[in-house]
Amino acid sequence: MLRKLSLLMALGMAAPSANAQDATLANDSVPTLDLQHYSGQWHEIAHLPMFFQRKCVANITATYSQKPDGTIGVLNACENKSGKRIASEGTARAVEDHPGRLKVRFAPDWLAWVPMVWADYWVVELDQGYQWAVVGGPSHKYLWILSRAPSMDRKLFDDIRARAAQRGYPVQNLVIAAPLD
Repeated sequence: MLRKLSLLMALGMAAPSANAQDATLANDSVPTLDLQHYSGQWHEIAHLPMFFQRKCVANITATYSQKPDGTIGVLNACENKSGKRIASEGTARAVEDHPGRLKVRFAPDWLAWVPMVWADYWVVELDQGYQWAVVGGPSHKYLWILSRAPSMDRKLFDDIRARAAQRGYPVQNLVIAAPLD
């Protein structure tokens, strides 16, 4: 079911940003991204509401792994209200000449040729030591704040949130998914 719902994200079925026109920071991807260093498990700290995440209530993670064919395996997982772990597997590919951008799909392999199943995944901010990341896209329709740790310092979160607002993301709608220390 999460795969079908992820397709909705790829089709742009999320609410647009009301303040994208007020952005004071460029909404662009980071200029460099070491995919080997980026690989591994990330904990979701916060996200903009997305239909495909509506059942996720706790322990939301995204795990990235490099595949021999040069693509990246994506495993999104979370716990629902009953505590059951649910997961969705996808594939990401690098965007040529844009190291901080990926295209991600959760649709079946046989649909990989359809352009609309590939969603923009832009790393718009990244800690120098790859301890936290902010992921969005050109539409401002989605945003994820990720951390290697299952919680985040409140001040750090507030600073990241303020910069996301300056990039035009509707941060007033953020769903906090993990503890803030």
